[in-house]
Amino acid sequence: MASLSSQLRRLLGLSYPALQTLLRRTFFLIGGLTVGGVAVLMAFCADQAQTAFTALLGRWPNAAFLITPIGFGLACLLAQKVFPGSQGSGIPQVIAARRVIDPKSRLSLVSVRIAIGKILVMILGLLCGASIGREGPTVQVGASIMGAFGYKAPPFIQPGLLLAGGAAGIAAAFNTPLAGIVFAIEELSRSFEARTSGLVLGCVIAAGLTSLAVVGDYTYFGSTDAILPLGPAWIIVPLCGVIGGLAGGLFSRILILFSTGLRSTFVKRRPIIFAMICGLGVAACGFLSQNSIYGTGYEQAHAIVHGDDTLPATFSLFKFLASTFSSIAGIPGGVFAPSLSVGAGLGASIHHLFPVVPLGALALLGMVGYLAGVVQTPITSFVIVLEMTEDHAMIIPVMVTALIANAASRVICGDGLYHALSRSFLEKLPKGHVLPEQTEGL
Repeated sequence: MASLSSQLRRLLGLSYPALQTLLRRTFFLIGGLTVGGVAVLMAFCADQAQTAFTALLGRWPNAAFLITPIGFGLACLLAQKVFPGSQGSGIPQVIAARRVIDPKSRLSLVSVRIAIGKILVMILGLLCGASIGREGPTVQVGASIMGAFGYKAPPFIQPGLLLAGGAAGIAAAFNTPLAGIVFAIEELSRSFEARTSGLVLGCVIAAGLTSLAVVGDYTYFGSTDAILPLGPAWIIVPLCGVIGGLAGGLFSRILILFSTGLRSTFVKRRPIIFAMICGLGVAACGFLSQNSIYGTGYEQAHAIVHGDDTLPATFSLFKFLASTFSSIAGIPGGVFAPSLSVGAGLGASIHHLFPVVPLGALALLGMVGYLAGVVQTPITSFVIVLEMTEDHAMIIPVMVTALIANAASRVICGDGLYHALSRSFLEKLPKGHVLPEQTEGL
């Protein structure tokens, strides 16, 4: 009796190598659909966790001073002892995993176990008020899923699978397929890989279709019509670029310092106690900002983008501090969404100095300026902001702001945040298991 593969080859008229390629691509397409489904699930769970914490604050306004430190300590404990490799954003782990040539070592950075832990502990963080996002974690979860689907694939395909999974994670998390592709090129690989471009595109499309089928066609922040006519008002473009870039660079510098430069200090010796102290800092920021800084910051950024200027004047400052405390605490959580919220708050603050400029336009410039300053990926930053708002009239000022912010950020932080953090994971692995940095992306 002929084997199933032989029957399929005769039915489809394909050679054996062609059939293998078709089956592998089908398998990877299913992986992309799975990434999209998991991204939607993460978004739903994250929203429910934030809603529960907000409801708790409604009944007990000072609950954060107890719940947040305890939650931070528990999340840090789980990330270190039960799900090692799940801490932080998750994007540095994906970047590092693409340079690991030993399959077992790679599993310490991207695996199904880590993906499960990432989701559970991230939700715990949001449930206790952490100022974190779900987009970075979705990148690591997406890469882990694709890595699991292609575990038996040839070694040269593995980095491409992780790249595709990470890109699909960003695309599905924000419903921004173009940003997912650009992010894969500009940050995850820092190069254009022709042989994996089809895999990345296919995975992003599959994840996007899943999101579209489940939650429908939507724009993350809703469509806006803010404009900035060429003229004197353009003085805010370099202003937002410089302020956002310097603030974003400062955030990155602090995070890199606490993640890689304080290894023999109290931070490393007593990580759980340090995490609880950070949680107390977040609670203090919440108290001083009228409880406006908890969670991803989506609602606050959405309000500012659409012209609502009712948040406290100090919102951006305390959101910056809360995001910093949450990021250095060692708990799972991303920086994308909080960065957009901080940037929108910066735009609102600048609006008080330039009231004639529409608040919505300043919010977009503040978001792209601060995000580009944090991640130092100007193309991804302006693409993701424009896709989130569908505001094509702001293309040029947003682009210029992103470039200025990227340059300003490098004055304070000379190394890209995610790549700097990825090295700390690679240093824990045997040198023979890691490709030299200059061969990354090949």
